[in-house]
Amino acid sequence: MKVAMGQFAVAREWQKNAQTCIQLMQQAQQAAATLLVLPEAVLATDIHDPGLAVRAAQPLDGPFLTQLLTASQQSAMTTILSIYVPDGPQRAINAQVALRGGEIIARYDKLHLYDAFAMQESQRVTAGEVVPPLVEIGGMKIGMMTCYDIRFPELARRLALDGADVLVLPSAWVRGPLKEMHWETLVTARALENTCYLIAVGECGPRNIGGSLIVDPLGVAVARAAEGPALVFAELDAERIKSARQMLPVLANRRFSRPELGA
Repeated sequence: MKVAMGQFAVAREWQKNAQTCIQLMQQAQQAAATLLVLPEAVLATDIHDPGLAVRAAQPLDGPFLTQLLTASQQSAMTTILSIYVPDGPQRAINAQVALRGGEIIARYDKLHLYDAFAMQESQRVTAGEVVPPLVEIGGMKIGMMTCYDIRFPELARRLALDGADVLVLPSAWVRGPLKEMHWETLVTARALENTCYLIAVGECGPRNIGGSLIVDPLGVAVARAAEGPALVFAELDAERIKSARQMLPVLANRRFSRPELGA
C-alpha cells in the first residue's frame, strides 16, 4: 500500500489551512497514494495566541471539513487528520477523522491530553473516552492515535491486539530539549513492540519539530521528513508484517491480560 505523509506549518486562517490540505490531497492522489496522513489540529493555530485553536473550532459539518470532504469525493484515497470541534463554551474536542469518498468513515477523540512540559491541553480541551474501531484501508487494518498518545504504550498495544497492522499518529510535537529524540524513540518503540507499521506525521513551523516518520514492524525507519513542509511517500508491505510477527511473535508470547482501555 502506498502511503503519504503531508507535513506543513498550520496557519492562523482556516481557509489557508484548508487550501494546503486540499493541495496535499491532490498531490497524493496524483501519486496514487492509498492513504494520506496530515498533522494534528490543522484547522487553525497561532503560537502567540494559545486560545485561538479552540475559538476557531468548527463542527464536523462546518466549512473547513466540508471543503476537504468535497475534495475527497472523486478519489478512493483515505485522508486522516485532526481538528478541534466545539464542546461547549470555550472548550473543544481534539477529533481525528478519516475521510474517503466524500464521507467521514471514522472518528477518534484524543484520549490523552497534553498536560506536560508546562502545557495544559485539558484547560480548553475535553478528553475522549473510547478507543476507536479499526479502519480498513488498502487491505490493512488501521489504528488511530494522536500525538501525546504515543507516550502511553497501552493504547498502541490495545489497537494491535484488536488487529491493527498500521498505527497512524497525527501530531504537533513541540520543540524542546531532547524532544526530537523522544519523538523518534517513542515512535520506533511503539512500532517495534507491536510489530506494526507506524505513520507519525508532525506539524512543522516555529514551535514544532516536523520530523514526520514511518517505522516498519521491526523498528526500521523507511521514510522521514526534515523540519520543513514536505510530502513524503512510502510503501507498506503486508508480507513485512507477517514476516516480523513470525520472527518476533511478541503479541503471541505476551503473558499479561488483554488491556481493557476504553472498554
